[in-house]
Amino acid sequence: MISTRPVTHRAGLPKTGVVLLNMGGPDTLSAVRPFLANLFSDKELIRLPAAVVTQPLFAWLVSGFRARHVREYYADIGGGSPIARITEAQARALESALAGASPGRDFRVFVGMRYWHPSTKQAVLQMKDEGVSDILALPLYPHYCAATTGSSLNDLKRRLRWAGIAAPLREIRSYPDNPGYVAALSGKISEAIKGIPTDGMHLLFSAHGVPKYFIDEGDPYEAEIRRCVSAVATWFPGVRRSISYQSRAGRAVWLGPDTVDETKRLAAAGVKTLVVVPISFVSEHIETLHELDIRLRADALAAGIERFVRVPTLGDDPAFIATLRDIVLRKMQEG
Repeated sequence: MISTRPVTHRAGLPKTGVVLLNMGGPDTLSAVRPFLANLFSDKELIRLPAAVVTQPLFAWLVSGFRARHVREYYADIGGGSPIARITEAQARALESALAGASPGRDFRVFVGMRYWHPSTKQAVLQMKDEGVSDILALPLYPHYCAATTGSSLNDLKRRLRWAGIAAPLREIRSYPDNPGYVAALSGKISEAIKGIPTDGMHLLFSAHGVPKYFIDEGDPYEAEIRRCVSAVATWFPGVRRSISYQSRAGRAVWLGPDTVDETKRLAAAGVKTLVVVPISFVSEHIETLHELDIRLRADALAAGIERFVRVPTLGDDPAFIATLRDIVLRKMQEG
């Protein structure tokens, strides 16, 4: 259903539609299988031979196979993903931050989820209804990857063509070492470790994994993760750190090391305080609330980690919203 949020226009000003792009997540247990089917249907994420014929069947079969245990995970975190609620809060906060920021422009902020609701299609229909004069795509993936940012941007373009919207489109590609983003993320880490001795502490930056063939083909994701971690690390001199990748699936070779494997390695090396930073996530979701908070915590403690700290995601933290505001305004100034 399309959002019916109150609209307060600044009369006579052109309206710029800012679209927050994210993957989305099932909001109920009954939505898990159709969400997974949408995910596995994405030809830019999962590449199959003769995809036009094979992918629909693959998506339906694999979603059915995986839905049972994935539903259990969502049941453990309350029965659904909070990502839509969090992203809507980010959208409202950003719209408020942009109000009056450009004297000759009225900013409207929309949410477009790649695999669930509110969908990119719904965002496009809202923008058409409100008569936006131009559009800015702002992915909530700080680090560019063809499987996430690229897929979401392409989906937005397809939907705009489908709706007959010819408004100019500006694209934010990524912001891995944007000073405001780095400061906001570092602030979250500082809050999480306040009062904990840094002696013997290890920062584990856990990013969402991708098949290695993306990187082999020139995708900048791994390099942007490393740039981001290097920038954040300057805030924590002397604290040891490493990067790992989570959420591995399927038989393809994925970026490594795997987060569970790295955690066990660190425990064996004598690390007692493990601080896990979900580096590629700006909203809480199944990958943070279950994969890290429940499963990784259990693995870490069983391996000998004595103190497990998981840094919260940025959500609608004012510092992060201010960063998104600055990114939008800077992109508008570029023309």
